[in-house]
Amino acid sequence: MTALQRFIMASGMTNLADGIAVVAWGWIASLLTRDALLVALLPVALRTPWALLALPAGLVTDRVDRRQLILGMDALRALAFLGAALALWLALPLAPAPSTGVSSPGLYVALMLAALVVGGAEVFRDNAAQTVLPALVPPERLERANGQLWSVELLTNALIGPALGAYLIGLWLPLAFGVNAAAYGLAMLLVAGLAGPFKAVRTDRRGWRAEIGEGIAFLRGVPLLKTLAWTTGFWNLFHQMIVIGVVLHAQENLGLSAQAYGLTLAGGAVGGIAGSLMGERIGQALGPTRTMQWMLLASGPCFFGMALAPGAWTLGTCFAAMEFSGFVWNVVSVSTRQRLIPDALLGRVNSVYRLLTWGMMPVGLVLSGVVVSLGELVASRGTALALPFWAAGLGSVVVTILVWRAIARGFVGISR
Repeated sequence: MTALQRFIMASGMTNLADGIAVVAWGWIASLLTRDALLVALLPVALRTPWALLALPAGLVTDRVDRRQLILGMDALRALAFLGAALALWLALPLAPAPSTGVSSPGLYVALMLAALVVGGAEVFRDNAAQTVLPALVPPERLERANGQLWSVELLTNALIGPALGAYLIGLWLPLAFGVNAAAYGLAMLLVAGLAGPFKAVRTDRRGWRAEIGEGIAFLRGVPLLKTLAWTTGFWNLFHQMIVIGVVLHAQENLGLSAQAYGLTLAGGAVGGIAGSLMGERIGQALGPTRTMQWMLLASGPCFFGMALAPGAWTLGTCFAAMEFSGFVWNVVSVSTRQRLIPDALLGRVNSVYRLLTWGMMPVGLVLSGVVVSLGELVASRGTALALPFWAAGLGSVVVTILVWRAIARGFVGISR
């Protein structure tokens, strides 16, 4: 087994756990409360660490052995999921979920704490993982390697994971979190077997402020990277609005079971896997500029389609189209970023980039709950639950118009 194959398999295991958690966090929160804002706060706890820890994570990534950092963070996530499984087991049987407040405050707080730990560890782990791939393959193979990596991640995260998560929830609620802990353990065994130098070559050590400043300065000095960061950030905001909004929308408007909901989300994986595998060829056929422009343009209609979808099949189709365009974008944008950033700065520039892109996710989650809550003041609950999709679609159209020419100018700039 090659080092790349081992790394991809490890990523597949961690993403299987993440895919199970996609269903578990939101669904279990909905068993504790029917308040849309309180349901959204649990996923917010998962994403908030990106806004708080992204810059320190980049600094650490460029100072330590990146393989060891990945191992430590996976161990921390395994322990957090074990704690969440234990807390859930001790709280069974759960009381009916109230329309306001939570039925089990102690369990809700325990899950929030576990989500914060998992989210914090993910910041360090994912930043380190994106710096490892360029050490495993030459620059000209980055699109192909990223496509292979994301296709496996999507297969486990968005296709197998949600369906398995829904099945485990149906069997016994704590199983969803317990299986996650086991998946992280297997990933650690695979990463532990990687051989090679995974520490950036550094000749200076000027203090954390100066070193983080280097990463910020590099990103600001490359207009294309800055444009891609802000664009991806707003797209992630819109994506998170509909990810949390779809939980209650699927339950109350469409009447989907946990199993049907998981399979609907898995539809997105089919599109995402296709986008990951075809991203290299689409980028070569259209060129990076047109590829990114057209993939961004496709997102608005996908969000609008989710609001209008009458059932599981149409909703799943919209998810598939959205993820296809999103992952073709990722193949081009991340490969471009990995080529442009020097290895000694890769962790820090990645952290600044991901602060902008992932740091917007908690905003989207909160906005989803706020939009639903405000919508209920002037419309029926069913209509209010669909509002996040309309808001995300409108926002995506506006962003596409604003950055269309900036993307073209950015690629012209780096080709000179």
